[in-house]
Amino acid sequence: MPIYLYQHPETEEVIEIVQKMSDFHIYIDYDGVEWNRKWTLPNAQIDADVDPFDKAAFSRKIDQSGKGTVGDLWDRSQELSEKRKNKLGYDPVKKKNLEKYSKDRMGRKPPTIVDD
Repeated sequence: MPIYLYQHPETEEVIEIVQKMSDFHIYIDYDGVEWNRKWTLPNAQIDADVDPFDKAAFSRKIDQSGKGTVGDLWDRSQELSEKRKNKLGYDPVKKKNLEKYSKDRMGRKPPTIVDD
């Protein structure tokens, strides 16, 4: 349930009240004083900053959404690859996968991927 802020009209004390979204958003204390609702900017955010080195965080992000296409997954994977490359100068995950591909195929390289 969301937390709403209310400010006392005289003392300017601010308190947090948990209310349902469907409730009337007013707060009256035991003395009968109606507190003013204090409006703030929402602080919700989309988890856009997934650690590019954390496999579990990537998996959790994909599992939570449950929506999207394989293309969306590839795009997200490419973004994280670029972050790793910008930070280290190369992508260790890509390098490992290319080495595994080459090893499994007796030294051949993938036909569409160019080495960085």
